[in-house]
Amino acid sequence: MPDFLPYILIGLALLGLLAVVLEEVIHINKAQVVLFLGALSWVLLFSFSTDKEAHALVREGLEENIGEIASLWLFLLAAMTFVAYLNKKGLIESLIYRFLPQQVSERKLLIMTGLFAFVFSSLADNITATLISVALILSLNLPAAKTLRFATVAVFSVNSGGVAMITGDVTTLMIFLEGKVSITNLLFLSLPALCAVLLLAFMLSLPLKDTAVIQRKENDLAPVDLMIAAVFMLTILSTIAGNVLFDIPPVLSFLTGLSVMFLVARAYGEDTENHPILNYIRQIEFDTLLFFLGILLIVGSLKEIHALDSFVALYKHMPAWAANYLMGLLSSMIDNVPLTAALLKADVTMTLQEWMALTYAVGVGGSLLIIGSAAGIVAMSKIDELTFGSYARFIIALLIAYSVGYGSTLLLGRLIS
Repeated sequence: MPDFLPYILIGLALLGLLAVVLEEVIHINKAQVVLFLGALSWVLLFSFSTDKEAHALVREGLEENIGEIASLWLFLLAAMTFVAYLNKKGLIESLIYRFLPQQVSERKLLIMTGLFAFVFSSLADNITATLISVALILSLNLPAAKTLRFATVAVFSVNSGGVAMITGDVTTLMIFLEGKVSITNLLFLSLPALCAVLLLAFMLSLPLKDTAVIQRKENDLAPVDLMIAAVFMLTILSTIAGNVLFDIPPVLSFLTGLSVMFLVARAYGEDTENHPILNYIRQIEFDTLLFFLGILLIVGSLKEIHALDSFVALYKHMPAWAANYLMGLLSSMIDNVPLTAALLKADVTMTLQEWMALTYAVGVGGSLLIIGSAAGIVAMSKIDELTFGSYARFIIALLIAYSVGYGSTLLLGRLIS
């Protein structure tokens, strides 16, 4: 592999990041740009890996990368199809209105939204929790400026809720499987994570002074709709149980649930020639899937040239607690999975307190930028007003909440140790 190739690949990655940031300026869909740059990165890797052994390693790396992408794509497809169906039938709205009061202050409503997203993401994966939270926000029909505040709190809350459960965040699961933290240690993480969510919700709720009037809508729900909702909930619960007890990949559980959904629809006569149940797959935001594809291809190419390994050097030049904090900031720009994998493979020596702090940092740090987490990307694809620039307006509040949560995690880790 020639010496100049890593610099070209890093340059393409930076160009992709710039294209996402400047999407509103250049008026080119971010999915189109990152998909091109991601595919081009691997084409260059193959083209310049003339040595037989190097070529074999690149091929192995691509197969691993494509496998990860396929797993994510299929999981997203299943989860989004469920949500598309339930949202179209009005079941999500009905459930939301059942628990919301007739009138509620917008401040209280914002905090309730954050708590809902936090709790739900502790039970389900981040993507499903984001889809449900976004559906809740859109059903409120708030003005654009207020919708942005609600969406920002939801993204941060979803990432915060998932950090304390091995089924809620991939990086949490990775650190747990390496034996760095225990289930009990992780459960304690929910305390500082919840404090950070409440702090952010409080800060963003200060300008909200109106009272929201909840316009309740009566939706006629057919038995098949309730059955499919039950299948969805059972799919979520079985995903958690199956992964913990039998190490069943979440994508497999959700594909099983999706197939059951199709069979239930057929049995109840919902799947007809004029309205086939498979049509709901066509309602999925494929822009989001293509964006994920491009991003993961770019990250995979960087992993292939060991560009991410350089971040491990931070631990040689600064204290672990400071390096962990910085890792959280970096995870808002770079996928947190390869970052965490690089640290685990390097076998960095840290105390329990510092491993807990890293778990919080890489799990929540991605919330600082809208492109830093799956939750942010999914929310951005569903809410038109939510862009890189509009989300960045709240960077100070997000950074304060993240810092308070991180500091609380360090304090908690010291008490536990």
